[in-house]
Amino acid sequence: MARKYLDIPQFDQLPAPVYFRYDEFGADTHSPPHRHPWGQLNYASHGLMHLDVEGQRFISPPHYAVWVPPDTEHGCYNPQAIIYRSVYLERSLCAEMPTQPCSLVISDILKAILGDFARRDLHIAQDERDRRLVQVLIDQLHLAPTQTCYLPYARSDGLRRVLEALHAEPGDNRALAEWAAQVHVSERTLARYFLQELGISFGEWRLRLRFLRAIEALEAGLPIQAIAFDLGYSSASAFIAMFQRQAHCTPEQYRRRARTEM
Repeated sequence: MARKYLDIPQFDQLPAPVYFRYDEFGADTHSPPHRHPWGQLNYASHGLMHLDVEGQRFISPPHYAVWVPPDTEHGCYNPQAIIYRSVYLERSLCAEMPTQPCSLVISDILKAILGDFARRDLHIAQDERDRRLVQVLIDQLHLAPTQTCYLPYARSDGLRRVLEALHAEPGDNRALAEWAAQVHVSERTLARYFLQELGISFGEWRLRLRFLRAIEALEAGLPIQAIAFDLGYSSASAFIAMFQRQAHCTPEQYRRRARTEM
């Protein structure tokens, strides 16, 4: 089957120092690798965004965005439909932004501004009120907590085998010691690999993977109980508690919000 490619705005230069873009991307859509002289904030208000940025894979849930600095090659693949928000920043405005691709925690204020411009179908600020909102957005981006990637990936063979197995079966509840035995290292050594290579523990990595898979399953309309069992939870209530800690809303609340914005 031929790939479905997304249209990428073609600019010789930005129409304004801050340019807003928004769209709804269908399932199984791609953008080819490309680069441009401005920075770009990529954000999915619903669904999961999959980005490849100079060989690094980013998968981000709706409370994270991916920052792509100027002149950085990037492309995306959307296994499922997403509601997409993006902000282009001219080079001079990127001086206080991270110089490497990273995930940014998106505040409620940032979400509100992005949603406001999208609802009004605005790509650039139209008046003084809009310009004030743009300045607040820039200030919020400068304050946004960063991390290398929401769900980092391993380079070493042993750790990569563990991550690939979890990707294939996120509901696998085997303890760290059992995974360590499978790749022929001690439990302490495998725990150290997670912290050294990924910056987070085994338990945190698996939790993030399950949260991402939960979002995909909710977007696909699967029942809560089925999602819970598929992800290795002994009860729907345990799954709901995990999801609420991560998303600050219940799975059903998340699903209702997604329906109202689609």
